[in-house]
Amino acid sequence: MCGIVGVISLNKKTIDINCIKPMADKIAHRGPDDAGYLCFHTGTKHENKVSFFQNLTDEKFKNIDDMLPAIESISAQRELHLHDYDLYMGHRRLSILDVSYDGHQPMSDLSKNIWIAYNGEIYNFKELRAELEQLGHRFKSKTDTEVIIYAYIEWGIDCIKKFNGMFAFSLYDNFNKKFYLCRDRYGIKPIYYHITKDNTLVYASEIKSILEYKDYKSELDKEALLEYFTFQNIFTNKTLHKNINILEAGCYFEINLLSRDLKKINYWDFDFSASEKLKDEREYIEELDRLFIQAVKRQLVSDVEIGSYLSGGMDSGSITAIASKYIPCLKTFTVGFDLSSASGIELSFDERAKSEYMSYKFKTEHYEMVLKSGDMERCLSDFAHHIEEPRVGQSYPNYYAAKLASKFVKVVLSGAGGDELFAGYPWRYYKAVNNDSFDNYIDKYYGFWKRLIPNKDIKDVFSPILEDTNVWTRDIFSSIFKTPLKAQNAEDYINHSLYFEAKTFLHGLLVVEDKLSMAHSLETRVPFLDNDLVDFAQKIPVQFKLKNINNLININENDIGKLQKTNDGKMILRKAMDRHIPQDINKAVKQGFSSPDSSWFKGDSIEFVKNKLLDDKANIYKYMDKTSTQKLIKEHLNGKENRRLFIWSLLNFEEWNNIYG
Repeated sequence: MCGIVGVISLNKKTIDINCIKPMADKIAHRGPDDAGYLCFHTGTKHENKVSFFQNLTDEKFKNIDDMLPAIESISAQRELHLHDYDLYMGHRRLSILDVSYDGHQPMSDLSKNIWIAYNGEIYNFKELRAELEQLGHRFKSKTDTEVIIYAYIEWGIDCIKKFNGMFAFSLYDNFNKKFYLCRDRYGIKPIYYHITKDNTLVYASEIKSILEYKDYKSELDKEALLEYFTFQNIFTNKTLHKNINILEAGCYFEINLLSRDLKKINYWDFDFSASEKLKDEREYIEELDRLFIQAVKRQLVSDVEIGSYLSGGMDSGSITAIASKYIPCLKTFTVGFDLSSASGIELSFDERAKSEYMSYKFKTEHYEMVLKSGDMERCLSDFAHHIEEPRVGQSYPNYYAAKLASKFVKVVLSGAGGDELFAGYPWRYYKAVNNDSFDNYIDKYYGFWKRLIPNKDIKDVFSPILEDTNVWTRDIFSSIFKTPLKAQNAEDYINHSLYFEAKTFLHGLLVVEDKLSMAHSLETRVPFLDNDLVDFAQKIPVQFKLKNINNLININENDIGKLQKTNDGKMILRKAMDRHIPQDINKAVKQGFSSPDSSWFKGDSIEFVKNKLLDDKANIYKYMDKTSTQKLIKEHLNGKENRRLFIWSLLNFEEWNNIYG
């Protein structure tokens, strides 16, 4: 797990050499173990087509990279400024597999013509390596990085379809003068990019590195802001930073450096349409159990210690149950909440007792952290710096969970993906049933996902910027779905909802998890997003995932405590996990990982909220109407409405403005 940065000129101009080290330094937290810089003169801008390169390290890491010049040295700087370079690849390494110097990146094949800068883990790399060795390839390291290089040499860029794992990487093929920027199927690993006015592509694992490249001027994307405050997420590939985009999951860029053509290829997508003949439920249960165990075992490959999150729920509990069979005294981590100032249903939000019970059952070495109301206030600035833009949910507890885990391990297992694959949000599919047309379904489902601001207020709240935007959020919403769409019954519509949430909500969760874990130099792995498991889960009929398709309840997610009224999601997963986790955990009602912010925002943290959001000079009022916005805030503070998601989003956006605005 690492961080990558890079620049590639799409015209006749050289790249700015002075920016390359600052770009990598900005994401040093993603890779504190090593640094590498590759500057390439590809020869594609000159008639003689001669290519050459400089491969450098950092003075800090000369003790492990003693064969490479340090980028700070006088000789390296002289060479960098003496020649033109049109391609740069930078890398910061968090050593997980083959922690020796052999894992240094950017890495090349023996001919020094195929180069890669890679962030991620390929869990089936040993099988691919054995296959490649049978085909005559030889390896000098024990890394999955080198396997990607020779897989590309053998199978071309289609090799990414063989990778079972998470990744974002850039690859340069000097033989064919082609450059690739690739992202994994599900978007577990992010990659951002910006095309400058002089047609230079700048990319990085995090936005803050792109901000370091010469003439980028930080500016808010107002259309992305409207999108976020509609869905508490950004469904398009926009970010709040204007003209900086995220490469979509399951996509890659291909750039021909001779013609300077850039193509985006979508090589994989979710497909929840059941295409196989209906089987006995027991067959699905047995195969699901086999694939789940296989997925967890695959993701235990590592040369450093692995731990696991352990909440009170079935997803992390099931992963811990399997992992603990192969890792004695597995380290597990839980974040709980001080509920002394909570009220109502939020008094049930602390799940430490359940976690401790499972830790006892699975014989793990268990660690806990208890969050108080002031912890949100204390971390908000650092949180906003690392998250780089608001995304789904009130995710600061995840920041603390990663901070806790990073004190003990370099890798942690997470239960993300279980809900999206196995229909874990029954109240969300309420809008999917009893529809007479797809347009009607879109209208109802779109209405549910307008999470933050009541319909009647949204135009008033954003009146200061509406004239500067040309965005219709319903069109954005409907564009997520594949076309043409055919829905015959409730099961078809629910499958459409599962597809939508995997593309949007899950993607947002994965981006947040990456940023918050890597802020603490921690790698997060998600066994539910194993390729074989995902392919199988998509084909399981909805009738085996939900208890009662035609009697789903309707819940407002601001009132998260009401989720305790339902436990009829993920039915087949519950049955498959019966043999692994305690019955009372497996059958428990759905409980999201959430802090008691509804109480805290109008109690212990009320002065913090008032100082941040009721200040007439707050940054948010450059873009939002003060009177309309403060009316909604006061409705929560006075106990009239529960607007915990809206208030969190405002706090996050205000802090974003302080740092990036």
